Parts: sequence; structure tokens; C-alpha cells
Amino acid sequence: MRLTVFGATGAVGQEIVGQALDAGHEVTAVVRDPDRLPEGPPWADLHAVVRLGDEEAVRAAVAGRDAVLSGLGSRGRKSGDVAERLTGQVLRAMEATEVRRLLVVSAAPVGPEAADEPLPDRLMRKVIGAVLKELYVDLTRMEAALARSAADWTSVRPPKLTNGSRTGVYRTVIGGTPRSGRSISRADVAHAMLALIDDPAAVKQGVGVAY
Repeated sequence: MRLTVFGATGAVGQEIVGQALDAGHEVTAVVRDPDRLPEGPPWADLHAVVRLGDEEAVRAAVAGRDAVLSGLGSRGRKSGDVAERLTGQVLRAMEATEVRRLLVVSAAPVGPEAADEPLPDRLMRKVIGAVLKELYVDLTRMEAALARSAADWTSVRPPKLTNGSRTGVYRTVIGGTPRSGRSISRADVAHAMLALIDDPAAVKQGVGVAY
């Protein structure tokens, strides 16, 4: 497939790029700072690198792609409107080029609580939601922008992210949240995003992912 990855220098974005290249996909990376791109394999196999913010170049990077994947988001607890604003740029480029398939990273607290979630997990969810309120408000607004768009979007909602290895073994709930899902590696989030590209059931849905 021909893929464009936004936020390719981020922790999840790097995993998406690496796994996509290893799988034989053609990958274009869109980044805020090209100097932050890793060196060596598999990065030497990138089809192209485009700077986010150059709207004409971004539209060209999106045009004709089979899917767009985004790891864009805040690098800290204070998000401002990073996810909403940058995802808006992605959506505008996709609309201009009539590209439909989009997968983004969001977060578990943005989705619904599992119906049978144990009390300790519900309480933990509330505490984390309060501590990271600004971040989740931004992601909620991002998802609202997705819902208003014409894109065939999927929002992947992980809980706590770790630096563990890719296992390929995790739970996914389309339109919901895995029960007692407390963590997942960034590598497995990337794996899930790539696996969901061709899943019609995930289109215009949030998908909870967790171990």
C-alpha cells in the first residue's frame, strides 16, 4: 500500500513507519522537524519526507495514497490544541485530494467506559482524566473534527503507553474499551493501526486497544 504517516518522528509514529516499511509498504513521512528523523535502516527506504506546515507539499504527500496514519499529538501534559489543530491540517489536505482513509491515535479516556469495568479501574480512570484533563479535551475536540469530516476515519484509543516490544497480541473493541485495559506498547498501537486499515467495521469508529 501507499501510506502517508504524520508525526513520523514521534514515538508511535516511528513505530508506524518502521513496521510499514518492514511490511513492504511505500511510506511518505510528514514531520514538524525533519532533523529529528532517525538515521539508518529502515528510514533510508522512505519514499519522501515532507515538512508539516507546507500545505502544498502536504497535499502532494497525501494525494493518491491508500491511507493516511497520524501519530500527531502533544509531547507533554499541556496540549493546547495540538491534536485538534494539526489533525485539521491533515483533514484539509485529504479533502483537497479526495483521499478518504485516515487512522489516528487518541486515548482510552476519550472513549466510553467499559460496561463491566471494575471499581478500582473506574476510579483510576477518573484520576487520570483529572490529571490529564487538558490533553483529553484536545483529543475530544480532535475526534469531533473527525466526526464532522468526510473522511473514513478510525480513532485508536490506547490506555497507558509503554516502550515495550511489538507482540501482536492485544485486545481491540470497536466502538468501546477493553475491560481493565491498563497499558499497551507503542509498538502494538502501531501494529493495530496498520491492521485496521482494511477493516470496514472500524470505519468512522473509535477502537479501544489494550493488553
